[in-house]
Amino acid sequence: MPNIASAKKNMRKSRAATARNRAQRSALRTALKKAQQPERSGEDQAAAVTLLDRAARKGLIHKNTAARHKSRMEKKTAK
Repeated sequence: MPNIASAKKNMRKSRAATARNRAQRSALRTALKKAQQPERSGEDQAAAVTLLDRAARKGLIHKNTAARHKSRMEKKTAK
């Protein structure tokens, strides 16, 4: 446990960010799985694309990772 006030604050910030990132990453993974289901709707796919874009913008995932997921999703839809 830190003794210095700034270290205590950094620890609080780190815990909050970790919890937020975990929740957002979980929501993103759920949306991707939902969009990949055979009976998916365009709505599910649009939601997944929105979450991918947001995650890349916020730094949760790399922008190329988001682009790769979107590209693969489109490729499967085109078939």
